[in-house]
Amino acid sequence: MSRSERLVPAAAALLALALTGTACDGGVRGTPGGSGVRDPYFPQAGNGGYDVTHYALTLDYTPKGRHLTGRAVITAQATQDLSAFDLDLAGLRVDAVTVEGKDARWNRAGQELTVRPRDDLSKGETFRVTVDYSGTPRTLTDPDGSEEGWLPTADGALGLGEPVGSMAWFPSDNHPSDKATYDIAITVPKGLQAVSNGELTGQSDKGGRTTYHWHSGRPMASYLATVAVGHYTIKRSTGPHGLPLLTAVDPTQAEASAGVLAKIPEILDWEELNFGPYPFSSAGAIVDRPHDAGYALETQNRPVFPGPPAISTLVHELAHEWYGDSVTPTSWRDMWLNEGFATYAEWLWAEDHGGPSAQKQFTDLYDGDDEAVWAFPPARPSSAAHISDSPVYERGAMVLQKIRQKVGDDTFYDIIQGWAAAHRYGGASTADFTAYVEKKAPDHDFGEIWKDWLYGDGKPAHP
Repeated sequence: MSRSERLVPAAAALLALALTGTACDGGVRGTPGGSGVRDPYFPQAGNGGYDVTHYALTLDYTPKGRHLTGRAVITAQATQDLSAFDLDLAGLRVDAVTVEGKDARWNRAGQELTVRPRDDLSKGETFRVTVDYSGTPRTLTDPDGSEEGWLPTADGALGLGEPVGSMAWFPSDNHPSDKATYDIAITVPKGLQAVSNGELTGQSDKGGRTTYHWHSGRPMASYLATVAVGHYTIKRSTGPHGLPLLTAVDPTQAEASAGVLAKIPEILDWEELNFGPYPFSSAGAIVDRPHDAGYALETQNRPVFPGPPAISTLVHELAHEWYGDSVTPTSWRDMWLNEGFATYAEWLWAEDHGGPSAQKQFTDLYDGDDEAVWAFPPARPSSAAHISDSPVYERGAMVLQKIRQKVGDDTFYDIIQGWAAAHRYGGASTADFTAYVEKKAPDHDFGEIWKDWLYGDGKPAHP
């Protein structure tokens, strides 16, 4: 049997039992990496035994027929002696797998693509795995009923990944705890555009098709990767300090979007003042038609919007470039570190631009009759279906306002700017955040805030 031939599950299991701990080169004796990193809400997401440093994705997509052909070259470092490892890939047909240029055995089970290299990998070894795949990418349904993955649009497609949808269009270590740089090349029929993260580094035509090359030089979680295929009006401009801006807008939305998108430089300038230097080398937005997606998403460098966004929504999604994209949660339990911060950015924008103060917005929520805010504590969502519910957003923002009440403005801004700087391009947990706050404000007792507002059930007794 060819080493590149797919193994049926029973044969794969027998092979694993027979060969575990035996290296073909007689040297390293590895064991399989784990399937899933045991995230409390998405236990199958991600994989053990390695860290990815770079994805090089070569994609070819034809909207008519919805056919995708892909090659993923994944550069990673083994964190243990490895005899096998998993990648996350939902649907699509695997055509070939190699590790370090040698055909590898592989098998499929649900979203798990298990790869056994010809030679075991040593702990600390950098290796490349290449996966060739093709087919019709899936639209996945989240536990909360929203759709992600590969979303067909009127003239193309949107690849959206939060929380696990990226595995519908490329194999990956699909968990926010493993970030990597990206090169994404997308070939589409001539006349269509293909927009992705980072900067456009090249564009070429051949045989009636156009290839767009995009590069993201800063680490990115897999859920933040995006591809938008369709007809777009592309505009380039500059933001603060000459920051390159690129917006891609469906022509049917261009006129209605122009005014709000023109505020991107102003918003970024204001957010730099509040949150510290912008963390990436470009910014912008992608605006598709309403109903192409059911939500806006903070895809890195340029968030995606279904139709023209409100200013508050644009403020929110751009704030994620600091909180969520640059500083990424190490677990989906810590989603409030994304959404609570971005919601609080909306409050601060309103406070600075003639709207209600952050304290008034806090008080209105506390005195209001929306019981959903108190359904569960922001740092402990009740299930995967609720990681995007009101407590994560609004009550998460209330936690930040409580900290601001406690320490005053000067220390508060030191905290939120310092937090973004201390964990830039990395990952962090709620425990990391509470420890950071206590370190920055050692003369204050935050026990009540953590107990009642961050982790406590129900509505706290005192605002």
